[in-house]
Amino acid sequence: MNLLLIWVFFYGLLIGSFLNVVIYRLPRDQSVIRPRSSCIQCGHQIKWYENIPVFSYIFLKGKCSNCKTSISIKYPLIELLIGCFAVLLFPHYLTIESLAQYLCLFFIACIFVALFFIDIEFHLLPDKLNLYLLVVVLSYALMTKDYIDIALGFLIGFGGTYFITYLFYKIKGQIGLGGGDIKLFGILGLLLGPQGIVQLIFYSAFLGSIVGITLIATGKLNKNKPLAFGPYILIVAAFQIFFPALFESVNIYNLQ
Repeated sequence: MNLLLIWVFFYGLLIGSFLNVVIYRLPRDQSVIRPRSSCIQCGHQIKWYENIPVFSYIFLKGKCSNCKTSISIKYPLIELLIGCFAVLLFPHYLTIESLAQYLCLFFIACIFVALFFIDIEFHLLPDKLNLYLLVVVLSYALMTKDYIDIALGFLIGFGGTYFITYLFYKIKGQIGLGGGDIKLFGILGLLLGPQGIVQLIFYSAFLGSIVGITLIATGKLNKNKPLAFGPYILIVAAFQIFFPALFESVNIYNLQ
């Protein structure tokens, strides 16, 4: 089992390396397949032995082998994060059902990470990633949830937030939630069900408000500048999906 987990960890590192490509290229409307990876500063095409997850970063001392420009520490950290997710989510007893559920949860975690970093930098939740998330989330929900909960969760997640955003726009003349956020709520509602999606809406708004107020108070955010809301949705949803016991233990209001 230990040897298997080592292979699972390296598999996670490889997926993390690919996610780095997705995070950089997708919001820039570039192909995530071609061309091969290159230095964004000098255009030096990265050789295969310079592209081994984590190890190449250490070997190159965090710098491009050609122009010596520093490579962001974000790249190996994302690779390590996905590697850890791959191991932590891996089932103790392998069956066809547990393996299918594991793959769904693992890819949900991967898409969460990609959406998180893209939204922070670009204030964008790409439709392509939301579509992939929809497929994986729906697959997992159909294996583990009641059909009525799936339907109600989607209606509240998508319909509820769309209606609130529409009213806010009519009253204030401003867009409250972006389309990507509304779609994300709808997708997550499929998995979380009616109670879970209400909790997600409440806690993500609460967390976003606290962070936003803090950033404005410290002068790090202009109050007229929009705040990327996706990361707060993803953080709360990650606790609900991957750490449900911990989430319930810090539940400040009983919404049951």
